[in-house]
Amino acid sequence: MSEQQHRQKSGFETRAIHAGYEPDPTTGAVIPPIYATSTYKQDGVGGLRGGYEYSRSANPTRTALEGALAALEEGERGFAFASGLAAEDTLIRSVCRPGDHAVIPDDAYGGTFRLFDKVEKVWGLEHSPAAVSDVDAVRAAIRPGQTKLVWVETPTNPLLNIGDIEALAAVAHDAGALLVVDNTFASPYLQQPLTLGADVVLHSTTKYCGGHSDVVGGALVVRDLDLAEQVTFHQNSMGAVPGPFDAFLTHRGLKTLGVRMDRHCDNAERVVEFLTGHPSVHQVIYPGLEEHPGHRVAAKQMKRFGGMVSFRVTGGEAQALAVCERAEVFTLGESLGGVESLIEHPGRMTHASVAGTDLEVPADLIRLSVGIETADDLVADLDRALAGALAGD
Repeated sequence: MSEQQHRQKSGFETRAIHAGYEPDPTTGAVIPPIYATSTYKQDGVGGLRGGYEYSRSANPTRTALEGALAALEEGERGFAFASGLAAEDTLIRSVCRPGDHAVIPDDAYGGTFRLFDKVEKVWGLEHSPAAVSDVDAVRAAIRPGQTKLVWVETPTNPLLNIGDIEALAAVAHDAGALLVVDNTFASPYLQQPLTLGADVVLHSTTKYCGGHSDVVGGALVVRDLDLAEQVTFHQNSMGAVPGPFDAFLTHRGLKTLGVRMDRHCDNAERVVEFLTGHPSVHQVIYPGLEEHPGHRVAAKQMKRFGGMVSFRVTGGEAQALAVCERAEVFTLGESLGGVESLIEHPGRMTHASVAGTDLEVPADLIRLSVGIETADDLVADLDRALAGALAGD
């Protein structure tokens, strides 16, 4: 068995550290160098070394990252982008044409909704929202012969709804559409949608893949080589690629993804335990809770239930805003998936773009990205914030 075949059969953490790059044959460097170059010397006209011509087309640091992403998602090809939205736009234009149609989540990430509703719609792509947790609703939203993409998040952002990837793949394929799964909230460690029938996996690598809130990026992983060729062409033609330093940081983050995700999950479970039954909280939303409507499906397709927790407070929007402002260990900020814990008010922050639409989120909702700090400190911080918001201190 070759070393490459051996690594393909290796465990997740081993692949996270080794996949995508062999030690440099000249120096033995075990970490991919940052190839800070825009162009490459050719050995005669068209004589490319390793296929490298221009760094928009390919860069060795980015190649290492893309190989690692493909290995972790168990796909054929990985593609890195300058942001998650750049990855989304490139995929859409790779497989859709004006007049086509897509089904999107009825509680999609605000940036995804804005892209479909304000950018792709003008280009001529129509879309319909449907609940990803309702297979029949997704099926009903498909327009036979016109729908090219069934686009799901699972868990969704910020309401943490769960879609049954295997069932949704069957529905999409019956209609001749591709199933795209935004796997950002779960990360490749907790869920591999391609193994369940999805055609494309999407990530904002800014989040758990990078993991340290120090780099913005996106990724696609596909399981079909023909689709890979389409994405390759559009990635190069549209040019929304990460620079080598961004690729280096994201790849470095991937190496510790497994151990970080276990700690994120441990801490999230502690936070959920604290919030459940708290007098100022009237709903805790977390797939790990047995009463969560998607718990059974999540348990089937996820290794654990993740580090994202949402909850609704009894005092409405004013109390939700006050809790966000009073938290200290939880930093008030957008984004998620970093080692530090974040708190936000989706209605005023990440999902402000869907206000007044069918995708509007509850005003009393708070979203937590539970980091890897000491769990007791996180619980104590939320306890203080909730008490202070209730007292008006």
